[in-house]
Amino acid sequence: MNRKRENTQIIRSKKRHRRKYRREKLIVTILLFVCCAGIFMIGKTLAQRLAGAVFQVPFFEGNEAYAGDVISTGAVDLGHLNSRYAILTDSETGNIIGENRGQERIYPASLTKIMTAVIAVENTADLDEHITMPSDIYDRLYAEDASMAGFLPGEEVRLRDLLYGVLLPSGAECCLTFAQRIAGSEEAFVDIMNQKAQELGMENTHFSNSTGLQEEDHYSTVGDIALLLQYALKNEDFRSAFTSSRYSIPPTSQHPDGFTFHSTMFQYMQSAQVPGGEIIGGKTGYTQEAGLCLASAADVNGREYILVTAKAEGSHETEQFHITDAVNVYSQLGDTV
Repeated sequence: MNRKRENTQIIRSKKRHRRKYRREKLIVTILLFVCCAGIFMIGKTLAQRLAGAVFQVPFFEGNEAYAGDVISTGAVDLGHLNSRYAILTDSETGNIIGENRGQERIYPASLTKIMTAVIAVENTADLDEHITMPSDIYDRLYAEDASMAGFLPGEEVRLRDLLYGVLLPSGAECCLTFAQRIAGSEEAFVDIMNQKAQELGMENTHFSNSTGLQEEDHYSTVGDIALLLQYALKNEDFRSAFTSSRYSIPPTSQHPDGFTFHSTMFQYMQSAQVPGGEIIGGKTGYTQEAGLCLASAADVNGREYILVTAKAEGSHETEQFHITDAVNVYSQLGDTV
């Protein structure tokens, strides 16, 4: 009987040891798995940082800190601009070189007029055709304090003059004249703008007017605007206007000596030259809600680039921080490419 009891105790002891061994083996296996996973994630993060792939940069809006994702190839730093939204792309391929909150919604202000100009040139057979400026658009524009090119009610001008008036001095009267001529009303014209945005894959854009005046349901992203500008620059008439620093209107009955207007970007630049090339064109925008915005293009070391920035502090009366940002970014390209 004692012998049997001893055997039973021995068997039970062996079973306890085996269970203990299995538990310890399982714990060791789990710890090894966790350690390996941790080492893998640390290595991946270090590799990304060394490659300049993704990193966090602090931003400040008023006194409130917030964070945004800055994606860069290492060629440029978009994390320390005056503009809170920015994207830099290759104009030929559309490849993104760097972006900061590139797909977040912004108010585009007068960057809207890039689309207005696109619809205008694509729906005009002859830009040398003459048109009379409608009188019924001016009271509204004066009331909204919209930017104007300088054409007067009833003035007879060429459609080409209106195109340059849209893109250089950001003339709202030129936008509404095109809208009435092409679609019969601004509302119908805006429908065409939104259809075009869908065709181009501007997934986070919705237009409510042709001028960029502030409306809650009028929004885009710097990424969408860059996509639009890449498309627009393929049109020779658009490119010619977009890249001009000034344009002179021939004499009319209201302006017997003609007049000249200037690019709202180039007029603030002492020089368009940057290391390795030059800034070739740009469209500015501003409302209090949108901040200072700029969609520009530059030729640097034989390649063309597009930079779109938005929400820089300031106004028309302050330093033009959006233009400063463009010079900064394109200069970095020239120094590193």
